[in-house]
Amino acid sequence: MQREASKERILEKTISGFPMIILALLFIGTAILLFFIAGSKRNPSDLEIAMSVIPGILCLILALLTAIGLTVVEPNMSRVLILFGNYKGTLRHHGFFWVNPFTVRRKISLRVRNFNSDTIKVNDLLGNPIEIGSVVVWKVEETAQAAFDVEDFEDYVGVQTESAIRHLASEHPYDITEGSGTSLRGSSDIVNEELEKELSTRLSMAGIDVIEARLSHLAYSPEIAGAMLQRQQAEAIIQARTRIVDGAVGMVEMALDHLKANNVVKLDEERKAQMVCNLLVVLCSDRGAQPVVNSGTL
Repeated sequence: MQREASKERILEKTISGFPMIILALLFIGTAILLFFIAGSKRNPSDLEIAMSVIPGILCLILALLTAIGLTVVEPNMSRVLILFGNYKGTLRHHGFFWVNPFTVRRKISLRVRNFNSDTIKVNDLLGNPIEIGSVVVWKVEETAQAAFDVEDFEDYVGVQTESAIRHLASEHPYDITEGSGTSLRGSSDIVNEELEKELSTRLSMAGIDVIEARLSHLAYSPEIAGAMLQRQQAEAIIQARTRIVDGAVGMVEMALDHLKANNVVKLDEERKAQMVCNLLVVLCSDRGAQPVVNSGTL
């Protein structure tokens, strides 16, 4: 059974820190005045000393507690307040405030952060070892969940990001060689969207909002990189040759149709086959053709 997530409570009614500074100064001034009165008397009795010193000490204690309760909240920062183990609320508004001096104030940043994961070695869907890394842009959305539902939300982001990219790599091949489909290299938009969606689900427990997630590094591992490069080069050559042959066949067919339509020359099947062979050699060759001029009869 999943544990219920902590709910953030934003403290709207707060006490300004500036009047409390004045109050602390008044306590200090009163203590100084009481100490001065106790010291200015000649031959004071023990009761007179106690009546001046004890209130002065109390004033100093009150001044100290008042000063301890002062807190500053910067823009895009927050303070999670905990009193004797109980969550009391979160200060999200920037400014100068006074809170209960016995509260523990945990500072949590609400600013947008970048997490650049380490490059890790994993296996893709086909079992090929690859190197992969990611960049995650995130921020804390729910301070109570970030403070209480996980041990360390920053470390939680790192661990869950590594787990997510491992799972993502195992769901897709590095590249598609035949047919169509989703691959890590050829479908970057789809892959980044899947990574962002999975991270949003994983990090929601910590009250973290994933703004953007994308792969920052993707490559074959060094032990197979050379072999995969040769395979990619071979596939590129085959694709290029296929297009050249398709174009050459179309051009030969067009040439024969023009010769036949315009009655330029009548060719029997043997001569037609020879002409097709010559045209294909010229069009499909990877170097310039060197024709032999026939000065005799056809």
